[in-house]
Amino acid sequence: MMKIRIIITIMFIVLFNRCFAATVMSPDGNIRVDAVIKDKGECSKCVYYRVSFKGKSIIDDSRLGFDLDDGVLSDHFELISETESKSDVSWEPVYGERNVIRDNYNQLSMKMKQDIDPGHELEIVFRCYNEGVAFKYIISGRDNTGKILINSENTEFRFLEDHYSWQATSAQGKYSKKKISNIWASVERPLTVKIDENVYIAIAEAGLVDYARMKLGILKNDPVCAVSRLSSKVESSLPLVTPWRVIMIGESPGELLENNYIILNLNEPNRIDDVSWIKPGKVLREVTLTTQGGKASVDFAAGRNLQYVEFDAGWYGDEKSDESDATTVTLDPKRSSGPLDLQEVIRYADDRGIGIILYVNRRHLERQLDDLLPLYKEWGIKGLKYGFVQVGDQKWTAWLHEAVRKAASYQMMVDVHDEYRPTGYSRTYPNLMTQEGIGGDETSPENSQTLTILFTRMLAGAGDNTICYYDSRVDKNATHAYQLAKAVNLYSPWQFLYWYDRPKDAPGKKGGAGGEKNVIGDDPELEFYDSIPTVWDDTKVIYGEIGEYAVIARRTGDEWYIGGMNNDVPRTLNVRLDFLHPDKKYTAHIYSDDMGMNTGTNVKIERVKVTDETIMKFELGKNGGQAVRLAPAAGDDEYPEYQEK
Repeated sequence: MMKIRIIITIMFIVLFNRCFAATVMSPDGNIRVDAVIKDKGECSKCVYYRVSFKGKSIIDDSRLGFDLDDGVLSDHFELISETESKSDVSWEPVYGERNVIRDNYNQLSMKMKQDIDPGHELEIVFRCYNEGVAFKYIISGRDNTGKILINSENTEFRFLEDHYSWQATSAQGKYSKKKISNIWASVERPLTVKIDENVYIAIAEAGLVDYARMKLGILKNDPVCAVSRLSSKVESSLPLVTPWRVIMIGESPGELLENNYIILNLNEPNRIDDVSWIKPGKVLREVTLTTQGGKASVDFAAGRNLQYVEFDAGWYGDEKSDESDATTVTLDPKRSSGPLDLQEVIRYADDRGIGIILYVNRRHLERQLDDLLPLYKEWGIKGLKYGFVQVGDQKWTAWLHEAVRKAASYQMMVDVHDEYRPTGYSRTYPNLMTQEGIGGDETSPENSQTLTILFTRMLAGAGDNTICYYDSRVDKNATHAYQLAKAVNLYSPWQFLYWYDRPKDAPGKKGGAGGEKNVIGDDPELEFYDSIPTVWDDTKVIYGEIGEYAVIARRTGDEWYIGGMNNDVPRTLNVRLDFLHPDKKYTAHIYSDDMGMNTGTNVKIERVKVTDETIMKFELGKNGGQAVRLAPAAGDDEYPEYQEK
């Protein structure tokens, strides 16, 4: 017996010296993260983590570490300390998809040092939320002097099976449903993965400010292990703190979207003291670059409850020419023959409560930003759209976020276009209103693409989808009721409407008569765009299947809006209105597709009374949609009660 005890004691000592393990769980107990330092294969004292959800393993042993310019920071670790902490607070965003966000997590911090020379110290901070898992690295030196150069970050996400995922190789690229093993080169984040019928995850990034963008590739010789792929090397003074690596977890794609505030929670709080000048709203792009067109757009915006008019590329010259000067109003003749008195349009807009936004290409931002911001502030400009920004490299990541901070110092709001995808910086600097990084209406996506984007790209945050209405691509790809629903489902605090369209009093694009093409009509359903807000107090995903269909309800104040979007398979969905206040009646303004309507847009409007006990049928035709506004019923409403069809 004594001999057995000695053997057990020796085995325990050996295991303790060669293997350290710690666990952190989500507040609700459903998600578990295990972190371990152990020998595995040829790896000595390496750091691994694994993740389970409701007892089911979803991420297997995944190695963490870096290749540095002066060595490898992924093995020979010894634990210095282990610290546990927790948080449960709520905060109110300046604007968002909900007006209160709960930040509730348990945290495990592991500090380690390498027992080799030269060695570094590494701290890995794990946070376990009910909504998912996040972790970041903090790299220190022996004395925290000098700099460090990261050649590659080797963060693994090892799956137990070759699951299906929805992959795009660029921020505005087309999504494909493929197995993990079919990841080609590198794919965008968030990467949404279907573990099984009741578990979906998304690998994402949060808090990217001064670091290289992470994309995802496949680990060599391991086809079910995704691994981080940085877009450049990273150089930093010590200590270096990386962005958060995030694994969003939910039982459905809709739950992932509802809980996307985890990305905001992983960013620093708001640093702008006075936010009174930060105002979300609907935006009309001025496409003619003329004084007449500008004033017509202002009149249209004021009359239809839009808040901004944006002058796009060409107002200061050829955006692709380094010779153009964004301090001047010098029309690009390829885009407009003018004339454009921009100062007069700004004055005219200000008198009518409409803000003016200017587009500036990155060529001129990079060279002139410090001159442009005070000048535009003097002109009375409310915000800028940054065009064709360079993204990915650490240099351009840092430049862009500095450009957002500089804009804030002049009370200037920002919309970043092209390949930039958000990682939550709008919490810290809420003047970053929205961004592209999305295959929006400019790219003429099929409905299945938009319904994939909704549960992939939109997990990261606001997306400027450039919603069209009268352009021919609407009839080609979808229906007009579907387009109305986009304004609910695709969240953007600056929501561009009527992309490619112009008011009837505006001249043709280059100053001529222009004809009737892409002229905004007087169709009665436009009242839906008139009334809809762009930011919300609450969000509920009622239905959501990636690439197939979605029904989302959002509330601002006492009013709810519902958007239903469908792919090319007709279907009927029962939508319970049990989220309504139980003691109130509501008037439902229903906008649905009806090819029998004698209008160019074929949208039927119905008005009926509903309550929280109503079950509304959404009859979604091929590539169709439905939009609903639910407002508390006025005492004199004489609309009939909703009747189930």
